[in-house]
Amino acid sequence: MNSCKSRSGFVVALAGGMMALASIGVNAQSFPTKLIRVVNPAAPGGNSDVFFRLLQPKMTEFLGQQLVFDYRAGGGGTIGGEIIAKSAPDGYTTGLVAASYVINPSMIKKMPYDTVKDFMGLGLIVDVPSGLVVHPSLPVKNVKELIALAKARPGQLFGSSSGRATVGHMSIELFNSMAGVKVVHVPYKGAGPAIIDLVAGHVQLQFSSLPLVSGHVQQGRIKLIAQTGDKRAGFAKEIPTMIEAGMPGYVVSSGFSFIGPAGIPRAIAERLNGALVASLRDPANRKFLLEQGAEPVGSSIDEHEAYIKSEVAKWIKVVKQAGIEAQ
Repeated sequence: MNSCKSRSGFVVALAGGMMALASIGVNAQSFPTKLIRVVNPAAPGGNSDVFFRLLQPKMTEFLGQQLVFDYRAGGGGTIGGEIIAKSAPDGYTTGLVAASYVINPSMIKKMPYDTVKDFMGLGLIVDVPSGLVVHPSLPVKNVKELIALAKARPGQLFGSSSGRATVGHMSIELFNSMAGVKVVHVPYKGAGPAIIDLVAGHVQLQFSSLPLVSGHVQQGRIKLIAQTGDKRAGFAKEIPTMIEAGMPGYVVSSGFSFIGPAGIPRAIAERLNGALVASLRDPANRKFLLEQGAEPVGSSIDEHEAYIKSEVAKWIKVVKQAGIEAQ
């Protein structure tokens, strides 16, 4: 008798599981049937806003549904991030995040979510290349000469950034760690003031977004001696990467990512990723992004998730080695 009950229970459970899988399959095939929310943890008008609004029409065309923006700025991106992480994993709530997304776990003590476990990567959108720029008064022409000067003047060279825990700040700390030097970080309230003081010579160097400083470089106000991507950016082919300049492994990516909460059915996630990739492959979109100094990526889901894990681990290591205390 007990054996019969056990078998019947197993059959019921198996049937229930198969029905659930079938339901997911049907939902995935019909997805999407309503508007898709895109949570942006930043204020309107930033780079992420510009990039995604460009891609939105083609993504809408691919999916057959509108993508609606929901701005939730604050907390260094964690307020919007928490909304994404705690949303239903049905593909109807997605998010758009900048580099702070992978830096925050190293700099914030009490995160409201686990960046690696609580999200699903739906594809890297673009990588905005950064460059190492120095004031013309600094007697260096390349990275090796800068390292030699920094070792000769420990604590006497100052590097500006747009604020604590930004890509610019982390780039300085990674440089210090890998080169065995001490460039003093000087945080500013925004990229604008940080660049102004570099041009004025109040600080000697900066790791900055190339689109933000290209005009100053062209006019000779500052010198670009290296870029931080794993390859040379399309619009700065004559400038070596940090790797080529003698720092193997030095790669800083300022990536903008398309994400969703963990647990989205794979078929639905692939559909969202497909919309992103199709939009990035559009010739007009690619041309515009490259003109803005942004390198289109359009990675797969697996590539994106590997990127998230490696970036989070990298910045935790950098912060620990630099002795920076999380807040």
